[in-house]
Amino acid sequence: MSHPARVTKNVLRTARKTTKTSRRQDYSSSTKRALLDSATTLFTDHGYAGTSLDEVVAAARVTKGALYHHFPSKLALFENVFLRVQEETTTEIGRAINTSKDPWERAQTGLEKFLEVCRQPEFRRICMQEGPVALGHERWQEAEKASSYGIVQGIVEELLADLGSGADQLGEAFTAVFYGAIRSASEYVSDAEDPDAASDDVQATIGALLTGLRLMPPFDEPAA
Repeated sequence: MSHPARVTKNVLRTARKTTKTSRRQDYSSSTKRALLDSATTLFTDHGYAGTSLDEVVAAARVTKGALYHHFPSKLALFENVFLRVQEETTTEIGRAINTSKDPWERAQTGLEKFLEVCRQPEFRRICMQEGPVALGHERWQEAEKASSYGIVQGIVEELLADLGSGADQLGEAFTAVFYGAIRSASEYVSDAEDPDAASDDVQATIGALLTGLRLMPPFDEPAA
C-alpha cells in the first residue's frame, strides 16, 4: 500500500505538470491568435504581396521563430487567415438564416447577409481579391466551395421542397446554378467601384429570380 505522503507528492507533481502544460497551450493559442489577427489587418490593408512576415511579427509582438512554429510559410499564414475569414462569414450567414423558418425568407435573408459581407473590406480584399492570386484559382475555388456550397445547397433543398415533390429531382442542377450565381454576384460586388449600388442591383436581380421561381406552379401538378 502506498504511503499517504508519497501519494500526496505524486498528486502535487502531476498537478504542477498539468498547470505548466495548460499555460504553454494557452500561450501558444494566444500567440497564434495574435499572428492571425495582425496578418488579417495587414493583408486587408496591403494585400498578400505588400505584406511581409517582419511586419506581421512586429504587429503581433512575437518572434519570427514563434511565427514559424505555427506557420511554415507566408502562404500557409495567408491560407489560415483566408479560411478563418471564410468560416466567420459562413457562421454569420448561418446565424442570419436561422432567424426565420420560412424557406423563401431564409433565402432572401441569406442573400442580404452575404451581400453585406461582400462589402466588408476584410472579406473583399482577402477572400475575393487576394485569395485567387495567393492560393491559385483552383485552391481558392475549392476552399470557397467547401465554405459556402453547403449553405446554398440547404437553401435550395428547402425551396424545392416547398415547390412540390417533382422539384426534388432538380436539386443538383438548381444548386449548381444558384451557387454559380452567388459566386458571380460576390465577384461583381467586390470588384465594383460602388459596392453598395452593385449590391442593391444584385439583390434586386436574384430577388426577381426567386420571385419568379416561387410563382411557378407546383412541379407535381400535371401540365394543362
